Amino acid sequence: MRRSRVDQILPASSRILVIGEMILDEFIWGKVSRISPEAPVPVVEVIKETYDAGGAANVARNLRELVQHVHLMGLAGDGPDAERLLSLLAAHHIQLDCVLHDPTYQTIRKTRIVARTQQVVRVDRERRTPLAPDHRVRALQQFNAMLPSLQAVILEDYDKGLFDQDFADALIASARNAGVPVMVDPKPSNPIHWLGVTGVTPNRTEAFNAAGFPWTDPVDPPLEDTALLEVGARLLAKWECQLVLVTLSEHGMMLFQPDHPPYHIPTRAQEVFDVSGAGDTAIAVFTAALAGGATPIEAAEVSNHASGIVVGKLGTATVSRPELLASFQD
Repeated sequence: MRRSRVDQILPASSRILVIGEMILDEFIWGKVSRISPEAPVPVVEVIKETYDAGGAANVARNLRELVQHVHLMGLAGDGPDAERLLSLLAAHHIQLDCVLHDPTYQTIRKTRIVARTQQVVRVDRERRTPLAPDHRVRALQQFNAMLPSLQAVILEDYDKGLFDQDFADALIASARNAGVPVMVDPKPSNPIHWLGVTGVTPNRTEAFNAAGFPWTDPVDPPLEDTALLEVGARLLAKWECQLVLVTLSEHGMMLFQPDHPPYHIPTRAQEVFDVSGAGDTAIAVFTAALAGGATPIEAAEVSNHASGIVVGKLGTATVSRPELLASFQD
């Protein structure tokens, strides 16, 4: 695909809404020079600490690199973690008018301790919190009011309590009635039936779990991976959707569409330092391209380029528009 075509199918004027659990990603960077005398674990000498927006907030950040109008809907609590997360998002000019505030909600924070380029441990602070009835009513009212101005919606499920079947059904039904595409990043541990969405973007493990198919090791080339091909067909039928894009780590991506042969896109990654947030980049770029008029194959190709760039960075990273365009030929 030519650079000019990529620029064409990623119009900056698009307006996209992301709904999901917002996470504050904390990174403690350091170096290891000895083992603790107290236990057989490395001692990390801290050099610096950084913070990024993770989860659905990272999807919004990735979108904001490509389009001007990005809205985010999710729960935020009180306290320094919520303030830091919302400040990060505001600094990236992400619209926060749909964020629901609940003083009892514990803002999710994931702390990763990284020694040079190696993650040593991750510490999660979270409490699964269902959406309160009054917040659900307000969220659906805001969603329905926004739909006429949207080019796409992304539902980013981390199974932290925001999505249940009734809430998902209401969002999907309203979007379908308005003719707005809905893309989903599912979490198989949350047994939601994403019936009638436009597309779903699981990784290989999530796809097998969602399809109820026993795990098998990947086969290279992926087009000869009969188990994966069966899983893709099952998911298209299960969710009655138009697109299933399965991310395959070092093997790239596989796109499934009804009445089309599976389409494999080889990986574009040159070096892999950190896969944190790579799935967020994949669904963000895939959705932005579809919203801009790309064919599913074009959108998958662009998404694969972006994912190949982001895994070559440390931390919860994004791909800028110039970086993405530079990865294509003139």
